[in-house]
Amino acid sequence: MDISLEILVYKKSQQSSSPLSRVKREIMWRCGDGVTSLFFHLCLLFFGRCLCKEQINLSHPSHRTDDGDGLCARLIRPLGYPCSEHTVQTKDGYLLAVQHIPHGRGANRGNYGPPVFLQHGLFEGGDAWFLNSVEESLGFIIADHGFDVWVGNVRGTHWSHGHVSLSEKKREFWDWSWQELAQYDLVDMIAYVYSITNSKIFFVGHSQGTIMALAAFTQPDIVNMIEAAALLCPISYLDHITSRFVLRAVGMSLDKMLLRMGIHQLNFRSDFSVEIMDSLCDGHVDCNNLLSSITGDNCCFNMSRIEFYLEYEPHPSSTKNLNHLFQMIRKGTFGMYDYGIWGNLKKYRRVHPPSFDLSKIPKSLPLWMAYGGNDALADVKDVKHMLMELPSKPELLYLDSYGHIDFIMSTNARADVYENLIGFFESWGWPSSF
Repeated sequence: MDISLEILVYKKSQQSSSPLSRVKREIMWRCGDGVTSLFFHLCLLFFGRCLCKEQINLSHPSHRTDDGDGLCARLIRPLGYPCSEHTVQTKDGYLLAVQHIPHGRGANRGNYGPPVFLQHGLFEGGDAWFLNSVEESLGFIIADHGFDVWVGNVRGTHWSHGHVSLSEKKREFWDWSWQELAQYDLVDMIAYVYSITNSKIFFVGHSQGTIMALAAFTQPDIVNMIEAAALLCPISYLDHITSRFVLRAVGMSLDKMLLRMGIHQLNFRSDFSVEIMDSLCDGHVDCNNLLSSITGDNCCFNMSRIEFYLEYEPHPSSTKNLNHLFQMIRKGTFGMYDYGIWGNLKKYRRVHPPSFDLSKIPKSLPLWMAYGGNDALADVKDVKHMLMELPSKPELLYLDSYGHIDFIMSTNARADVYENLIGFFESWGWPSSF
């Protein structure tokens, strides 16, 4: 990078007291030269995709306010699929959106198949399952195979509806990590679907959706509602993560820095992030290479659709959630959030946070997992570590050429992944009631 540009950015940052300028100054103080490029890399890390100003229109819609502006109306019903919007209130007061696609196009009305619940990953929403064509998107494919599809959206996403009492502008609204997503959001959404279908549920999760599932499955209540589970890019341990930009962010304590600065919401549709993109991604970076550097080499990601993808994603998350993930990388544990000694004593009545014990996942729960040799986030070594701790032996699908995004965005995923996944579910037949 041209050092003169670096100096110019630094001088501008000294002249402003905006949140963006404060972030730049602190990162420059910590990292020295090359900061502009590094900060862009870190922004890409949060996005989970590559964003360049010339490729993207960053004027995105705000939270949905009614059924007419929901995921069903915008992305699913226009393609000929029946879809209805539901709201689930968690035990701690968050209002989550759940979409229901009872059958595929042309199927018999009222003749619902087995229920399947789809849980998205980090900085994603339920739209992630429908962003490719009807022939390539798992949400559409599994509905056309006769399944009764339910789509989860965690707290903070654009499709969900806030909180019964907390404003999204308040720090308290964002005081959660994937731990709460597992203990509240996933459990309450699964319980809602079960209460309607009165049938055990097939579960599919990707990335953070698998962290949530593995943590939740250590608890007996939710396991009793699950017929079988399919995990794409399963994550529990993160100590062998190979993404050098994630590791750089961990090393410079970006998560702690943001919390210390009072930035509790990570929302990359905000003016804050638009300013970052305008100043730091103006033709100086090869986004294609950066995407691979963060997520791993994605063999089959359709870069020509990125503008369409980003009409819907990324979704917000909390800085505390990022902090929890970075704790896992630093410590090599699959544990609850670490509040520090005194915070842990208050929260857990112990000095160190408890771990989620994978050996408590019942051996009787059928598991199917798919992972890739080029995944820089769900590393093969960490997947094998997880497998050693499970009491059962999941069915495995290993694709050497697949990266992290390929499992939900690959143009070849139907043949490479989804047919195997659906075959696994169909081998268990119609789920039983209890």
